[in-house]
Amino acid sequence: MTTMNGELFSSVFLLLLVLDPLGNMPFVLSLLRNTPEARRPRIILRECAIATLVLVGFLFVGDWLLYAMRLSDPALEIAGGVILLLIALRMAFPPPKHTAAEHETATEPLIVPLAIPMIAGPSALATVLLASRHSNGETLLWVGAVVLACLINAALLLASGWFSRLFGKAGMEALERLMGLILTAIAVQMLITGIRIAFKIG
Repeated sequence: MTTMNGELFSSVFLLLLVLDPLGNMPFVLSLLRNTPEARRPRIILRECAIATLVLVGFLFVGDWLLYAMRLSDPALEIAGGVILLLIALRMAFPPPKHTAAEHETATEPLIVPLAIPMIAGPSALATVLLASRHSNGETLLWVGAVVLACLINAALLLASGWFSRLFGKAGMEALERLMGLILTAIAVQMLITGIRIAFKIG
């Protein structure tokens, strides 16, 4: 039970790093700035639910996709590490932020860009794909991890206005960079593991 709880915690933590709700908060605020405030929670919850369904579905079909593409475990481990490393570097050293005007929309967003690709983007899908390959019969654990991570992600996005006022722009950027540093270490470990398996080192 303790081992399973530890795996669940680590899985949820990894997914939250990839989902990056802190980094997405400014995007959500700017995208919904023209939406009535009473409608914003419904939109966020709806888009998070859609993203959760996409990620859970990918968890079940991911192993089949890998088999169809004939990808080996080391290749997937290394590819996952590279993708996470790129995400981590982007979090630790973010590019110039787009202005809010670039995200304004006259209509209520549906699926794009909130659910996909902001939440269920390539990085999250790749992480779930990697999980499906190494689930070892623990698919239900990963389903729980995906659902729990998405629930926490939704709660944080719902509180984006409060977080923005509490930490300010500088504080939010500092938190995102800290998450980027942690994700960098995880990505490097994945690369090391993949290379060791591929070249039978140690």
